[in-house]
Amino acid sequence: MAREKQKTITMKPLSPVSQLFVSPGFYCVIVFTLGFKTRCNPSAIVEGIKNTWIKLPRFSSKVVMDDKKNGEAVWVPVSVRVEDHVIVPDLDHSNIENPDEFIQDYTSNLANTPMDMSRPLWEFHVLNIKTSNAESLGIGKFHHSLGDGMSLMSLLYASSRKTSDPDALPTTAATRKHVDTNDKAWWLLVARFWFIIRVIITTATEMFKSLLTVCFMRDTKTPLLGKLGDEIRPRKIIHRIVSFDDVKFVKNAMEMDLADMMAKGSKCRWGNFMGVVLFPLWIKSEDDPLEYVRRAKATMDMKKVSMETLLLYGVIKFTMKIFGEKAAETIAKKIFGHTTLTFSNVLGPNEEISFFQHPISYVAASALVGPQALIIHFVSYVNKLIINLAVDTAVIPDPHLLCDDLIESLDLIKLAILEKGLHKMEV
Repeated sequence: MAREKQKTITMKPLSPVSQLFVSPGFYCVIVFTLGFKTRCNPSAIVEGIKNTWIKLPRFSSKVVMDDKKNGEAVWVPVSVRVEDHVIVPDLDHSNIENPDEFIQDYTSNLANTPMDMSRPLWEFHVLNIKTSNAESLGIGKFHHSLGDGMSLMSLLYASSRKTSDPDALPTTAATRKHVDTNDKAWWLLVARFWFIIRVIITTATEMFKSLLTVCFMRDTKTPLLGKLGDEIRPRKIIHRIVSFDDVKFVKNAMEMDLADMMAKGSKCRWGNFMGVVLFPLWIKSEDDPLEYVRRAKATMDMKKVSMETLLLYGVIKFTMKIFGEKAAETIAKKIFGHTTLTFSNVLGPNEEISFFQHPISYVAASALVGPQALIIHFVSYVNKLIINLAVDTAVIPDPHLLCDDLIESLDLIKLAILEKGLHKMEV
């Protein structure tokens, strides 16, 4: 009786999105790489995780299907031996001719290997191998049910300290908006009223487009477009490091905002509190490279006014509660199955940090979700921008060439700004 009562108290249901991620039709994991500036000390990593990660309930729980709740997935606390989750592979360094390629293969194999659902859904691999960008690496693998990219970035912050001040937690640059206190009250009322009208109209329009996409519309058929039933497909994971200053250069010249995902004082909760924005890409050939930036900015400005992403999350949550997991799973699969690719970005630390006493050189991350052949993630770290690709090599046999194309596009945009003199604008 006592055991049964304890079991009932400790079980905690997964969030609606996490419920989808553990369903048999989805295989959703996040793989991140931390490049270190020094050789890695596995003992320090183990001790650090014991003092931080394990204190989070999801990192010390496993997922169990509760028969008493119609098979609903719940978190059940278990005893965790951190040493079993921190893996130090025995590497034959003499046979590693290309360390960068070895790490790509290792990361890809790790991502494509199904997780053991009978224990907490995370693991961390320590590799003391020198690459072109790091002296050693830590590669983590999280099941997506543990949390979204924002949650995992906050976990990195909690596990790190400033290299300039080993006792201080990292900080991020908060976005500051100037408010003119001299504005007249009547003008503020008019502006707020017009903003509310814009939100209502834009939300209705964008939500209607999203529902059409879920029900009927789909992108033009290309090899990138996923097929229902292809959610679990092997992918190659690579990343490339470029200058974040180049991106800021374009942002300042084109008068765009950089959203701070982890502003100080954020009320963000742990979990998978994320929605989806359906973003049209302009693929017509333009003589002016800046036209692509202008169109993307105009679209994103409109999307920011819309509450599309919040409502889509609400639709999935409502559908799961009323009609069950299968109905919500069908909606999610159609969103990914009717669109060409997934794109996401997370703003990382703007100052150098150390992870359990290991100074970090860069941070890379990829989330494998849905049936699409191409998934793109961008992660920033200090003055670096890390381009992360997860691709189906049967469709994109040379992802490095695609990386080259993305970098060349950025160079063309930067060159166009210099030629037009836009860089002289005040920033």
